[in-house]
Amino acid sequence: MKELWELFVVFMRMGAFTFGGGYAMLPIIQKEIVEKRNWATNEEIMDYYAIGQMTPGIIAVNTATFIGYKLKGIIGGIVATLGMVTPSLVIITIIAAFFKNFAHYPVIQHAFGGIRLVVIALIIQTVYTMAKKTIHDKLTIALFVVGFILLIVIPISPVWIIVCSALIGLVASRKKGVE
Repeated sequence: MKELWELFVVFMRMGAFTFGGGYAMLPIIQKEIVEKRNWATNEEIMDYYAIGQMTPGIIAVNTATFIGYKLKGIIGGIVATLGMVTPSLVIITIIAAFFKNFAHYPVIQHAFGGIRLVVIALIIQTVYTMAKKTIHDKLTIALFVVGFILLIVIPISPVWIIVCSALIGLVASRKKGVE
């Protein structure tokens, strides 16, 4: 029971103090789960994150579910998920109750502007961290560049790019003899 409570509290803290969604959470998840607690490896976090992007729902919640499941099975997945979403539910409920009364104040508008800038910085850090760990040869460089260009130029779902990249990776690994 103590481990489940710790799992809940760790994800509740991450959910409460991370703004900007799943992309902004990756550095915090990496530091808390990999470096501080050794609950998963960097490679596992990247895998959970990639699967979390492909499955329906919020990336950070999906990632929390995978980590919780790895640690404590189904109940761990449920507890980690509840830990991640509880702060958001409380905060959103409070904000919704009072936001209309304060949204027009310049100080509130400036605060949200500042938060958006920090979220952009967190997302750039996430891209950098993921790139360092996953872009390591000509194929991965090509997949990154082509995928990035397609996302910018063509209104295509990222799911198709992820699926195609996975298939290309499978074909390439079979040609190299790696299974």
